[in-house]
Amino acid sequence: MTHIGAPYRGLTWDHPRGYDALAACAGGLVHWDVQPLEGFESHPVDELCARYDLVVLDHPHLGEAVVTGCLRPLDDLFTPAELARWGAGSIGPTMRSYAMDGRQWALPLDAATQVAATRTDLVGEPPGTWDEVRRLARRAPVALSLAGPHAFLTFASVALAVGEEPAADPDQLIGDGTGLAVLDLLADLDALAPPGTRELNPIGLLELMAGTDRLAHCPLVYGYVTYADRLTFTDAPAVTAGGRPGSTLGGAGIALSARCVPSPELLAHMRWLMSPEAQGDFLPRHSGQPSARTAWTSPKTVAADFYRRTAATCEQAWVRPRHAGYIGFQTAASAAVRAALAGETGHREALDRMRALYRTSRTAKEPQT
Repeated sequence: MTHIGAPYRGLTWDHPRGYDALAACAGGLVHWDVQPLEGFESHPVDELCARYDLVVLDHPHLGEAVVTGCLRPLDDLFTPAELARWGAGSIGPTMRSYAMDGRQWALPLDAATQVAATRTDLVGEPPGTWDEVRRLARRAPVALSLAGPHAFLTFASVALAVGEEPAADPDQLIGDGTGLAVLDLLADLDALAPPGTRELNPIGLLELMAGTDRLAHCPLVYGYVTYADRLTFTDAPAVTAGGRPGSTLGGAGIALSARCVPSPELLAHMRWLMSPEAQGDFLPRHSGQPSARTAWTSPKTVAADFYRRTAATCEQAWVRPRHAGYIGFQTAASAAVRAALAGETGHREALDRMRALYRTSRTAKEPQT
């Protein structure tokens, strides 16, 4: 694709899934820079928007973005019919995860959620329930995703599988029975994990699994289609066979900063990124991970098995809270989970700590969902 017009600056994350397709179709319209995955997960979005016209972001950043006024609402730029069509065509809650305060702040360029990754050549058929994961961990190297914000995200996903949606009661965060049972399960698995895996982000875990025999299974890790030729991805574990696969939505939205004055060419480019042509063919052929449901269900999509085996999890994934204080909570709650798994604090103390952190995080000015 070739574009005519003044160049815009965009920021995405430093991985082929985040960069390759955007760079390949940018023409002379957008120059894309990259930041580490950790920046994508936690860097203040208003600071990024002060320097960039387009920002690829994670939906929990919306609260701080709306409060600081650093994004341009897209419903001022695209028609209701366009937004409705993209929403209806996106898998799971991907489109609505970027809607807040009655406005649409980003388009779901990329869809992802936590799924299971397995070296089937080492362990055979992937486990489908958490009891099966426990049994596998006794005979093969199994690790949880616990680095950065992922300790809390893993906690939340297992709670969802148990049957309780985190933060449904904002004063409680999670019930005693569910919270303690989840921490007990995570502690059992973490005690058997290969050394050094706790410090690895999802990309690091997948690299370790794909490149060595030191890790054979991760029951909850954000799916990356770029590893589908070496690893088998399947739905996240349920508590009972056929139950809900507990998983926390990830993915990436493409947003315009408030400083950006979009040209007709830039808006046409964004429309093209959401088109069936881009979502179903161009993005998958350039390491991208599309949000369109048709791409996840078509046998013609590149790496179709990756999407087919994990689509049910993506359809049912949990959307994280998006209030302005959530990102800080996610970081601090993950530290509390890791402290509990390391035996530095008791499980009830960790649970109470997470609840207190969540209540405090909600004192920031909050947009209406």
